[in-house]
Amino acid sequence: MTTGPAGSTPGRRRAAVTGATGFVGSNLVPHLVDGGWAVHALVRDATGIQARDHVGVHLADMADTEAVVEALAGCEVAYYLVHAMAGGEGFAERDQVLARSFARAAARAGVGRIVYLGGLGHDDLSTHLSSRHEVGGLLGSTGVPVVELRAAVVLGAGSISFEMVRYLTERLPMMVCPRWVNTPTQPIALGDLLDYLAESADVDPGIYEVGCTDATTYRQMMDTYAQVRGLRRRLVVKVPVLTPALSAHWVDLVTPVDATVSHALIESLTNEVTVRTRGRTDTAFTVRPLSVEAAIRAALDDQADRIATTLFDRSHGLADGVYTDRSAAPVRARDVAPDGTVAGFAEDLDDCGGRLSWYGLPFAWLLRITLGNLFGEDLRLGRPTRVETAATVDWWTVVDREPEILVLQSRDWFCGEAWLGFRISPTEPRSIEQVGSLRTKGVLGMAYWWALWPIHLFAFRAMVRHRRSRAHRAARRLRRGRPTRS
Repeated sequence: MTTGPAGSTPGRRRAAVTGATGFVGSNLVPHLVDGGWAVHALVRDATGIQARDHVGVHLADMADTEAVVEALAGCEVAYYLVHAMAGGEGFAERDQVLARSFARAAARAGVGRIVYLGGLGHDDLSTHLSSRHEVGGLLGSTGVPVVELRAAVVLGAGSISFEMVRYLTERLPMMVCPRWVNTPTQPIALGDLLDYLAESADVDPGIYEVGCTDATTYRQMMDTYAQVRGLRRRLVVKVPVLTPALSAHWVDLVTPVDATVSHALIESLTNEVTVRTRGRTDTAFTVRPLSVEAAIRAALDDQADRIATTLFDRSHGLADGVYTDRSAAPVRARDVAPDGTVAGFAEDLDDCGGRLSWYGLPFAWLLRITLGNLFGEDLRLGRPTRVETAATVDWWTVVDREPEILVLQSRDWFCGEAWLGFRISPTEPRSIEQVGSLRTKGVLGMAYWWALWPIHLFAFRAMVRHRRSRAHRAARRLRRGRPTRS
């Protein structure tokens, strides 16, 4: 089954991306499109995939060779980003089956090359890393040229390995850790990995090891994360008898990452995964990777930028270190204009700033400001001449302002970074949507969120109803020819 316009995009090279809904795949697809490619996104489930120019969605299980042949038709490059770890025990055998099927399909479809993302590692390897190396050989078994990139931890929000480092460092000022915290590793920034993958379409086939400019250990990586995040250095107590299997259950207690995948990864943490052939990689590619510190900083900055632009798409709850709360209030039918706009809503957004009553529950906000003062915050009210993108409103910066959309961001809270957004829902029935997100900072930030969570449940619903009432009053003033800005 195929949907989307990728097959009818003249002037663009065509690439297929398997695992297009996974962490790397979901980032690679737009990266390739921005680089001038038309993309066939191969997925088993298209639920949640948003339409995008130059991307066609193909429903195909990698074990179904015939379906994969059809999905690969016309592609000169096929990116293989599939692994079976999420299936639990027996993943190595499933990896073999899927790799053989894909290799046959690529050969029959006439694909020019396969680009495969494998894993770093040498000598005596874990089951996970051995499987990654074996898959690289199987993909080339039918004669299709293969470019195999071998990488370790990917430093980007949403990567299982990065999220383990994030949660352990953020939530535990003191950690009891096994010996693997001193295992050498050489992670790579997500942005650098995407550039390597894109350039792999044109380099000589072969194996290339990629990573940051510097090697590190997991303990040093947690220290670096704490430094970049502005947290105190974490105290780490090593326990030699804490095996990888036991430490996997300890990680389960502390972090909310997928346990099935994390257990397989933790088994590999006893293996040194560092780059040993940097010269060959640098000769073939133009990418000059970031340092570990710069990569972690880029991961956090990129996540903050992404939250600002995708705030209304975020789901309620915790994801990648960010807590999100959503609420909505249906709009009165008489306030909806024939063109679908809501009378008074845009005018109310323009009235933002300068007084707590605009938000609703002013006494609750006053209490929040007082609490912040105890931790060194200086949250002050202030109204700009015009509420527009980049303007300062109270303690917020406006990051998006459209006729019926307002997104505010604050990076100065003691408990982390906050976003608050309002908009009219794009679908019927019309409602006012309010979304608030907090990327907590350290134990204090997490404690703040959970301590106020019951209050948030009430406050967010009261705030969005307050927004609806203000828009309704603004609409009445407009109908009577009175000014809406007080």
